[in-house]
Amino acid sequence: MSDTKVKQNLSTLMLGAIGVVYGDIGTSPLYAIKETFAGHHPLPVTEANILGVLSVMFWTIMLLVSLKYVAIIMRADNRGEGGSLALLALASEMNKDRARTKWFIAILGVFAAALFYGDSMITPAISVLSAVEGLNVVAPQLGTYVIPITIGVLTALFLVQKHGTGAMGLAFGPIMIFWFSSLGIMGALSIASSPQVLFALNPLNAFNFLIQDPKLSFLTLGSVVLAVTGGEALYTDMGHFGKLPIRLTWFYFILPCLVLNYFGQGALLLNNPGAIENPFYLLAPAWALIPMVLLATAATVIASQAVISGAFSVASQSVQMGFLPRMEIRQTSSKAHGQIYVPFTNWTLYLAVIYLVFTFQSSSNLAAAYGIAVTGTMMIDTILITFVLVAWRWSPMLVIPLIGTFLTVDFIYFAANAIKIPQGGWFPLGIAVISFVVLTTWKRGRKLLVEEADRRAVPIQVVLDSVDSINRVHGTAVFLATTGEGAPFALLHNLKHNQVLHERNILLSVLVEDKPYVTKGNRLLIDDIGKNFFRVRVFYGFMETPDIPEALDSCAALGLKFDMMETSFFTSRALIVSAPKSAMMQWRVRLFIALSKNAMSASDFFKIPTNRVIEMGSRIEI
Repeated sequence: MSDTKVKQNLSTLMLGAIGVVYGDIGTSPLYAIKETFAGHHPLPVTEANILGVLSVMFWTIMLLVSLKYVAIIMRADNRGEGGSLALLALASEMNKDRARTKWFIAILGVFAAALFYGDSMITPAISVLSAVEGLNVVAPQLGTYVIPITIGVLTALFLVQKHGTGAMGLAFGPIMIFWFSSLGIMGALSIASSPQVLFALNPLNAFNFLIQDPKLSFLTLGSVVLAVTGGEALYTDMGHFGKLPIRLTWFYFILPCLVLNYFGQGALLLNNPGAIENPFYLLAPAWALIPMVLLATAATVIASQAVISGAFSVASQSVQMGFLPRMEIRQTSSKAHGQIYVPFTNWTLYLAVIYLVFTFQSSSNLAAAYGIAVTGTMMIDTILITFVLVAWRWSPMLVIPLIGTFLTVDFIYFAANAIKIPQGGWFPLGIAVISFVVLTTWKRGRKLLVEEADRRAVPIQVVLDSVDSINRVHGTAVFLATTGEGAPFALLHNLKHNQVLHERNILLSVLVEDKPYVTKGNRLLIDDIGKNFFRVRVFYGFMETPDIPEALDSCAALGLKFDMMETSFFTSRALIVSAPKSAMMQWRVRLFIALSKNAMSASDFFKIPTNRVIEMGSRIEI
């Protein structure tokens, strides 16, 4: 590839990264400074406090985002992919021979994914609400329209999800470049009037602020952390744009613009402490207020879009990794595989977001609920990366102080946000707990179900020894099977009730690897087990969508051809009942049964033509 094409490709990726990756952290200036000084634990607007808060914010961004995520955690890519579940899969793979360590890693990774669901509900609500609240600055009488306009914007956002985001995505980059440029320019102009605010770059200001009044500064940290919400997205979205475009855009554009705006708000407060009413919008000249409200609303919609898309990805990955039952996942683009739409997740998020807006009424109230999910996820990411660094054999002299510092900072911020649980922090924690219970219950239930099915299964060799006397009919039968060596229930029921076998019989198993994608050369494994029986294993990554007809077409290259018009698919639908002595608590068994009843059928999920499917029932106790 020529240097010109490489540069063009890099520029495109950088533009895309600006439009998608930084939406959450890029809209934090709308409320972070305001909540720190005028939130639930107000802080006097004095010069010492302004310089102290700015210093803490700056060094927190540098430590947790620039050093932890961009410089270190982004090295831990799972075949190019990032995010809590990708990090979970990577850490698990590196510790696959240590059962207890792998179990601990799995619990942490699943809880991080559960926390993300709570975060993905609050981000759209607080972002759009804080942007529309600019109407209060434009004209106080417009305040009554803030909630209705916010509801309208959010409703439109969730309605368009089913159409895909490809068209909107083309506009995201330029809009966000304009947004960040505006942040930087407004901040720089304000700093020019009070350059003494730059003293906040000295970390001694942060140190003095933290020790002068430890109790008040500790409470303040619960709001300061709002400046780094969305920092983990730099790692999560790494698979879409790559490390280099994200690192370049962060250090050379996003970080400077954010710092300029925060320091600009600080400079404004030095000159006019009363501006704490809304320091972000009061940075703008009067003539630019309405355009800034519109631009901020567009930026927060983009930030919300990124979080919603992230929730779709987490839901899809959770299904593939066996943490959620099969559900409808639609591809919204024929070109971009990662563009998906998950109806259940979309409308669950929508209902939760609307509930939050109606219940909390303002971004200030919502800020109390924000932060605990983010800090919890950051702390878990630190623990997970520790296992990876140890597996990489990094020097303990480097790992211990580095991870120790990250964990200490993460824990302090988590503790500062935990104080806000009664004021709203209960919501993301409650969502996380519910999500965690569902994810782990489904995973455990499926494990018990497969174990019981394998225990009751008849060895395939027994079937092969008895098929000579059974009538054969023309065509191919494909039986969906578990990963065990036994005969599928559907095959046994077919023999029992129809007393015939097809000319050719395929025992098909779908396996999901601890990696994002599987190469075409490693997609299929075919074994001829005799008497025109074949065991076919199809491998997918946890970011891929299974497609059985497509996989069977690929078998032709390995000498196994299929004609869909002569192929019948046999699936089993289990009637699950609670065993007298179940390995799970009864309430979890009932939850698993309820989830099973609402799971998408195997034929629909695996894209098998419905007119070629025969479903056989079986009763299994767990």
